[in-house]
Amino acid sequence: MKQYLLNIQQPVGDPPPPEVLEPIMRELNAVNDEMRAAGAWVFAGGLHGPEASSVVRADGGEVIVTDGPYIEGKEFVGGFTVIRAADLDEALAWAGKVTRALGLSIEVRPFHDS
Repeated sequence: MKQYLLNIQQPVGDPPPPEVLEPIMRELNAVNDEMRAAGAWVFAGGLHGPEASSVVRADGGEVIVTDGPYIEGKEFVGGFTVIRAADLDEALAWAGKVTRALGLSIEVRPFHDS
């Protein structure tokens, strides 16, 4: 089985209010439970927005740390799920379930060592 990253593309801006977010998260949790039952789920997590990020880079021999995102954009990584799948088609099928649950775009990427 190969491993794939399902990268949740979150739009910049305020999150939905609780009355909107709670049913979405229930649906996502149901998909995660389905992945676990199928042996596909490895790890998942939600992330704070880009305002909570730090960027660390090397400049010559010096390490520089800056607050905030490296680049500005309309979307950011809002969360991710790592799955096991037999092939890309299976990974895309799982991503389809996640995008239906969230209503957000999902980027699917294989790991190098898979």
